[in-house]
Amino acid sequence: MSDNNIMQTPPVLFITGIGTDVGKSYATGWLAREIARNGSSVITQKFIQTGNQDMSEDIAVHRRIMGIDLLPEDIDHITAPVIFSYPASPDLAARIDNKPLNLDVIDTASATLSRQYQTLLIEGAGGIMVPLNGQYLTIDYIAGRNLPTVVVTNGQLGSVSDTLLTLEAIKVRNIPLWAIIYNPYFDKDTTIAADSRVYMQQYMKRHFPDAHWLEMPDAL
Repeated sequence: MSDNNIMQTPPVLFITGIGTDVGKSYATGWLAREIARNGSSVITQKFIQTGNQDMSEDIAVHRRIMGIDLLPEDIDHITAPVIFSYPASPDLAARIDNKPLNLDVIDTASATLSRQYQTLLIEGAGGIMVPLNGQYLTIDYIAGRNLPTVVVTNGQLGSVSDTLLTLEAIKVRNIPLWAIIYNPYFDKDTTIAADSRVYMQQYMKRHFPDAHWLEMPDAL
């Protein structure tokens, strides 16, 4: 991991990614584990879970990586306050389930967790431009609450463009970027991965000099 001494985290961090299936859940669990090892109390939340019924599979991933059992807050659904059954964007999943998306429920759950823990990590659903409710996007949710944000990326072909597009959107909306987490799991082409890693680091240093570059281990 780069930037080893930066675990003085903001009280709330929003974890997003450059797209779907880039390892956000693994990155969220890993970051929580590292924060806990640094001596701080930390909890994770999946603000909207799709593709599940009663429990959030992403919360289960967080706990496994953190090396702990499900918490009372997990059983009470405070860490996953909104769950839709269809594996799609929250906007589509809500329409399929014929259930409204209640953002107040999410905010209330987040506030409850923030009172109980020093650090709250909120994992998003998909990338930063995912529709939540009609034209209301994930980026609107983040910007409206001024949440410091972590972007999860990787070294696959195309990841540089996807990462830069995400960072440009963050900059336009004046969202504070706290860190980029690089997930090496997808480093199948080492030549592309190595070049992508360096390019993204250099871009971050030029445009977000106060942000941190963190690298997950190869295996969790």
